[in-house]
Amino acid sequence: MNHDREHNRRAWNDRVRQRKTHTGPASERDFQNPWAVLDECGWLERDLRGKRVLCLAAGGGKHGVLFAAVGAQVTVVDLSPAMLALDRTIAQERGLKLEVVQTSMDDLSMFAPGFFDLVVQPVSTCYVPDVRAVYQQVARVVAPGSLYISQHKQPASLQADLLPSPRGYLLHEPYYRTGPLPGVVEGCPHREAGTLEFLHRLEDLLGGLCQSGFVIEDLLEPRHADPRAEPGTFQRRCLFLPPYLTVKARRISASSEVAKIWMP
Repeated sequence: MNHDREHNRRAWNDRVRQRKTHTGPASERDFQNPWAVLDECGWLERDLRGKRVLCLAAGGGKHGVLFAAVGAQVTVVDLSPAMLALDRTIAQERGLKLEVVQTSMDDLSMFAPGFFDLVVQPVSTCYVPDVRAVYQQVARVVAPGSLYISQHKQPASLQADLLPSPRGYLLHEPYYRTGPLPGVVEGCPHREAGTLEFLHRLEDLLGGLCQSGFVIEDLLEPRHADPRAEPGTFQRRCLFLPPYLTVKARRISASSEVAKIWMP
């Protein structure tokens, strides 16, 4: 395992032990209405019974168990064994069946080509240096015509200061950069302290997805802004810097299909 992977594996194990943000499993309320968590954008069909769903880099006992609760055949992939342990625990408590696999999101070599009918990936591509490598892996394991729904951190949000100056939120990180971002202190809602994070440009996040064999069908920016929030809070910052992108993409079987979609 390379340095970046090992560092983030340890970091997320530590975050689970300390019960930090994004390590809380699904609640009773979530199980009462799973679709409120699983399909905030309204992009998924409601009958997933028997569908093979990959929850990618999505350990933590939330998405995987909720998909299992609505009848999907679920595989959860995560780098952190502590995050996957949460999935095992909640599944056992609820009498749900799912498979957990410890691997990096950019190494899905253990899965057969075209195996999955749906891939769902919460915000996590920021933890790998090459997002295109993730897309290439997903393209191989998802069946043609199937959806890949992924969430990402907006590059501008990762460039900017955490707190406003008299002139607003100033950019302090270059857009064209290599290597991990500088670390952050605790209490930064759009960053995870202790992890190594990478800024991905839009040409990689969106262009890389298209070049890997997907057609983007929709794109949303989840709303976290609150104009009534106090200056310096996450909700106030989101008025100026939306933190995330959510992308709906569909796998095509060959380059010729692109022409069929876009040409009259």
